[in-house]
Amino acid sequence: MADVLVVGAGPVGLALAADLRVRGVDVAIVERRTGSDAGTRAIGIHSPSLAHLEASGATDALLARAVRIGRGEARADGRRLATIRFDRLRARHPFVAALPQSDTVDVLTQLAPAVSRGVRVTAVREDGAGVRVRAVGPRGEVDLRAAIVVVASGWAGRELVYRPGAVHTHHYPDRYAMVDVAAPGDATALVHLERGGVVESFPLPGGRRRLVAWAGKADVPDAAEFLRAALADRVGLDVDTSTASTFRVRRAVAPALRRGRVIVVGDAAHEVSPIGGQGMNLGLLDALTLSPLLAEWVRGTEPRRLAAWEQGRLASARHAARLAFLNTMLGRGASAPGHATRSVALRTVLRGPGAAAFTRAYAMDFDAAARGG
Repeated sequence: MADVLVVGAGPVGLALAADLRVRGVDVAIVERRTGSDAGTRAIGIHSPSLAHLEASGATDALLARAVRIGRGEARADGRRLATIRFDRLRARHPFVAALPQSDTVDVLTQLAPAVSRGVRVTAVREDGAGVRVRAVGPRGEVDLRAAIVVVASGWAGRELVYRPGAVHTHHYPDRYAMVDVAAPGDATALVHLERGGVVESFPLPGGRRRLVAWAGKADVPDAAEFLRAALADRVGLDVDTSTASTFRVRRAVAPALRRGRVIVVGDAAHEVSPIGGQGMNLGLLDALTLSPLLAEWVRGTEPRRLAAWEQGRLASARHAARLAFLNTMLGRGASAPGHATRSVALRTVLRGPGAAAFTRAYAMDFDAAARGG
């Protein structure tokens, strides 16, 4: 019987398993998918996450592959509204590390125990001093046991812990189009708040950039054509959008993160809009602040700090959800008067005393984990 069984081998589950491993905990990890996810979804790792990833040795390996974003600019109508200076944060890593999610997964996979793939968990049940796990593997049904189970398998993993309807999910009407392309630019993140809707441009390694554009509130029949036209019209950019895709956003925060010896982290517990880049980092901080508590638990009694951890992580999730909602609202298309008002308001806030708080919020410096909590 493993000390800890982690369900899910995405960035959050792998980060937890890697951290537990260096703490001497016997940890196993299972994943329903048979192969690694080659997607490039979440690309930014914020300063608090980088600090907590140091224990497993992941930080240096990630930074060796990443672009370091030390500043961002908010623009409108071809003019700079304000500059956000991550490089002025009082942090060990005063920047955002940008790299494809597949690279993040690759680094963490090398540091975590071997993943048992093709194993789909169907039920978890606390049983005395441990947890019984039922799963279906390549050779049929299997029963697993662990002292503690951590569900880190994304929104689909909620059904293992929560009753139907227990986690209220709000579906936003907004659509976005996205593409990763070779594009000119330095290591500055750009957010263009245009009348037709936001265009975000984030640097990636290898001279590439992630481009995201607000696509309205109706289905987009041709993502490539929409994004090509939106980029040309809003920011005068002509790039190959043939691999463009669309996505929608949801918001959900679970009422609790644990049920006895079963604990939930990452998207299984909370979802926020990817606009703002905090979703994966929320999950990483869930996992990496939980790890020392689990190491203490498997060697003795349940830590008293576990309840405080749960409340702190739920508070961080709610804060991130509110910030993501603000990002969504600011990024929508606007009338000419509304666009002008938005530009003036942002210029005033971001060039005044509120700039520092704004920067800290986007860098997740208000998260309890950034304060060692």
